[in-house]
Amino acid sequence: MATVFTMAVTASLGFWQLDRAGQKIALQAQIDQRAKLPAWQIADLLGAADPMQGVHRPVQLRGQWVSDASVFLDNRQMSARNGFILVTPLRLTGSPQTVLVQRGWVPRDFTDRSRVPTIDTPSGEVLVEGRLAPPPGKLYELGEAGTGAIRQNIDLGSFAQETGLILLAVSVQQTGASPEGLLREWPRAAVGVDKHHGYAFQWFGLCALAGLLYLWFQIISPRRKRISHGTDAR
Repeated sequence: MATVFTMAVTASLGFWQLDRAGQKIALQAQIDQRAKLPAWQIADLLGAADPMQGVHRPVQLRGQWVSDASVFLDNRQMSARNGFILVTPLRLTGSPQTVLVQRGWVPRDFTDRSRVPTIDTPSGEVLVEGRLAPPPGKLYELGEAGTGAIRQNIDLGSFAQETGLILLAVSVQQTGASPEGLLREWPRAAVGVDKHHGYAFQWFGLCALAGLLYLWFQIISPRRKRISHGTDAR
């Protein structure tokens, strides 16, 4: 009964992981499909009931950089190198609303950790091309979000209050060539399907192991002992 219970539980967990993998495959297909859709313009972004519904699709937005509100997010990796992600708000043309733009990655000065690189930020109206993304990902930090040019994270509510900007609850990962020398090798959006396949393999492996152990200790091994004892008796 213990073996049957163990095999039933581990098998069900394996099938559950396969079901989760199927859901993630469907989600990945949706992400890939969004990436091929026509780019959203300002009207599309502002007209969406929930801008997060457009995450992963391309965008083309015009506006002006709010350069004095630029932030360098610390401890961010790109191409296996550690440095900053430069984030600058873009005030959308014809609207008081702004969106955070992840403009790209730059290395940090490890001899002076308080020093930030000088990045040219054009004045006047600019066209920003990229893909819509959730707000910049947060890393673990002790205490509340910091202030200043170098920060570990950006909290949208606190940042909007600090800068007086009307921020959309999304961001843009800028793509294309960077005359400022920023690296824009953003990782492909993935949902971790392989992880669930790996977990399913482990659960099915435990299920098979429980069955094999029962077969060995309850059937094969006792039978071998009986045969061995019978031979010894003769």
